[in-house]
Amino acid sequence: MNTKRNDDHDPRPQSHRDDAPNSGSNPKTAPTGGADHSNREKDPDDWTTGDEPMTGAQASYLKTLSEEAGESFDGDLTKAEASKRIDALQDKTGRGA
Repeated sequence: MNTKRNDDHDPRPQSHRDDAPNSGSNPKTAPTGGADHSNREKDPDDWTTGDEPMTGAQASYLKTLSEEAGESFDGDLTKAEASKRIDALQDKTGRGA
């Protein structure tokens, strides 16, 4: 059997990650504004699931914030309503980012 070896060929797989456009950028942490607008800044009124009941995590955090702010907790809020309430209570309690 006559086998010719090609020394120019590297059998290891090559990563194309470094060649990818925008490698190292994360659209969720990109600066807000323009085409790179962050998903974290989307208005709760525009959420497709905003009218669903709030999540367990939202309820838990909202209850904690309500207690700290000395305000009542409403467990019947939607996801969007809970998000807005959390924002307001974070501002009131100083827990906002």
